[in-house]
Amino acid sequence: MKQKSAALTALRTEPVQGKDSLASGRVVIVDDDEAFREILGFNLSDEGYHVTEFRNGQEFLDYLGEGGDADIVLLDWKMPEKNGLEVLREMRGAGNDLPVVFLTVMSDEMYEEAALAGGAVDFVDKSRSLTIITRRMRLILEGIKGAASADVNENSGDVVIRGELELRPDIGRAFWKGERVELTLTEFDIVKLMATRNGEDLTYRQIYDLVHGANFAVGYGAEGYRANVRSFIKRIRQKFRDIDPQFNKIENYPGFGYRWVEGN
Repeated sequence: MKQKSAALTALRTEPVQGKDSLASGRVVIVDDDEAFREILGFNLSDEGYHVTEFRNGQEFLDYLGEGGDADIVLLDWKMPEKNGLEVLREMRGAGNDLPVVFLTVMSDEMYEEAALAGGAVDFVDKSRSLTIITRRMRLILEGIKGAASADVNENSGDVVIRGELELRPDIGRAFWKGERVELTLTEFDIVKLMATRNGEDLTYRQIYDLVHGANFAVGYGAEGYRANVRSFIKRIRQKFRDIDPQFNKIENYPGFGYRWVEGN
């Protein structure tokens, strides 16, 4: 109860500083806490976002199944019947790559790691202020729009070949030894960044900025982004190893970051 009170207080007492320049996006809020959901929805609507609310995960999944869409999803973790992680897994299993941000009182790092491993793009404690929540949303939306623009400018239809790796930026698909690797769009972007800069050491921050936008402040201290990047890389490696147990093209440079290594 104290956690819920802190979350509601943060939303009620700290208004957003200025209108959001991207506040025309479609936001879906999935949360069984009616008071929190309505206050957050009201504040986001007031900022210019188009908000759709659902009180449980199944209602949201039904909405998606009927052709519903969004630019970003704010998903609670602890809900009856289906928790947020189960909802996310069903989304990804159905091939839905909508960016999902967990907005929850489950602030322990183990929950963050599980959320990121499941395909979420961010994990935010509900007790954070509305300013923080909307800033993170904006950076995610900016990153998506920026990536789309970059793809156009870089002739995104070109196929990238690195040894056994084939990347199809025009459709956001990756293939290893001829088999499709089931990457999310975010994971695809990370692989594309590393593969197109083959042999180059990329810092944790460079990879993190690709996902969240430049200068994004993480919730677990100045170096918190490293755990976030490690979770992404761990998940990407596993997806390649599901196809090829000997996959070893992503190397870690301890204390610095990662590199893609392909001699061909």
